[in-house]
Amino acid sequence: MRRIAILGSTGSIGRSTLSVAEAYPERFQVVALAAGANLDAAFEQACRWRPRLVSVAAENDAEILHSRLKKQHLNQIEVVQGAAGTVRVATHPEVDFVVSAIVGVAGLEATYEAVKAGKTVGLANKECLVAAGELITAEARKQGKPLLPIDSEHNAVHQCLRGGKMEEVERIWLTASGGPFLNTPRSEFAAITVEQALNHPTWRMGKRITIDSATLMNKGFEVIEACRLFHMPPRKVEVIVHPQSTIHSMVEFVDGSILAQFSMTDMRLPILYALTYPERIQSDMRFPVMDLRHLDFSPPDVQKFPCLRLAYEAAEAGGAKTVALNAADEVAVAAFLEGGIRFDEIPRIIEDTLSATNCGGLESIAKVLEADAGARRYAKQRVADLSGNVARSRATSFV
Repeated sequence: MRRIAILGSTGSIGRSTLSVAEAYPERFQVVALAAGANLDAAFEQACRWRPRLVSVAAENDAEILHSRLKKQHLNQIEVVQGAAGTVRVATHPEVDFVVSAIVGVAGLEATYEAVKAGKTVGLANKECLVAAGELITAEARKQGKPLLPIDSEHNAVHQCLRGGKMEEVERIWLTASGGPFLNTPRSEFAAITVEQALNHPTWRMGKRITIDSATLMNKGFEVIEACRLFHMPPRKVEVIVHPQSTIHSMVEFVDGSILAQFSMTDMRLPILYALTYPERIQSDMRFPVMDLRHLDFSPPDVQKFPCLRLAYEAAEAGGAKTVALNAADEVAVAAFLEGGIRFDEIPRIIEDTLSATNCGGLESIAKVLEADAGARRYAKQRVADLSGNVARSRATSFV
C-alpha cells in the first residue's frame, strides 16, 4: 500500500492523481491533501478520502472547512493552513509518496522539505526544478530517494532511459506540439487575444501552463528540468516540434539507437507510472496504434518564439538566472491574462528581467525565494512601464 500526499489536490494533476487512486484502492491510500483556496473542492475531497490532514490557503478558509467537516462528523480530519500547513502535508510521518503539483514556486518549500524528509516525490511542478533544481536534486541524492517526473515529456524520458545506461545517452529529445501559433506569422503576435492563446491544440491544462505552451516557455522550462533531473548539459537536451503530440519524448544513445515513448495524451498514465515505479501495472489506457497515420517533426523557430532561447540561456547560466526566468514569466503571463500587456511583450519582460539579474549560485531555499521576490518586483515594474500604469525609474539589478 503506497501512502500518498498531494500538493495541489484540487488542480488538474491533483484530481487526476485521485482518479488513479480511486481506480486502484488496494494499492493507494490518500493520507494528506494540500488544497489551496478551493474550499468546495477541498471539502468534497476530504469527505471522499477521509485524509489525516488537509491544508488550505488561509486561516479563515481553515476555520470554514473545519466547521463544515465537523457538521459531517469528520472531526478526526486535522485542518491546517498556509505555507506551514503545506509543509506539514508534504512531511506527514505516515506519507511515503508526495505528488508535487502546486503551480509556480508556491510549492517549492514543501517539495524541498518532502525530499529532505526522505519521501519519494513525484514532480508535476516544473517550477520547483527550474528555480531550485540544484538544491532539490542534491538533497534527493543525499537521501537516496528518486525524483519521479510526472510531466509527460520527462516521464517519457524516464521510461526510455530504462533501455540503457546514463553514460550511453547521447542526447534527449523533448517533443513540443508547437502550441496554437505554430503556423501564425510573427507579425500577427501583437494582436493575439487571451482566448486564442488559451486554445491549446492537444492538451487541456491550467491557464498559465497553456500560455507557456503558446510561447514555448513551457518547453524551455522542460529543458531546464531535464538538465537537472537527468544530469545533462543544455546542449544535449533538444526540442523538436511534433504537432501530433504522439511521441512524448525520445532518448538517443551513443550508438545511434533512439528509443521513443508514445501513449494516450492522458495525464493519468504518467501519474500511474510514477506512483507504481519500478513496477508497471495493468491499466485500460490504450493507444490506438492502428489509427496511427503519420508523424511530423520540425525544428523550433527561436526567432518567432524567443522564450525558448531565453530558457536555454538561463539553463547555461544556472543559479539566479533560472529563478528570474520563472518569476518573470509568471508575472508576465498573469499580466497578459489580465489584459495588461500584449502577447508579444511576454518575452520582452522576461529578457529585461534576466538582463537585470546578476549571475551566481543560491545556497538555500531562502536565497532562492529572495531572488524570486526580487525578480517579481522587477518584472512587475516592467509590466507597469509597458502598460503605462506607473512611471518609475528602472532598477539596475537585484540579486
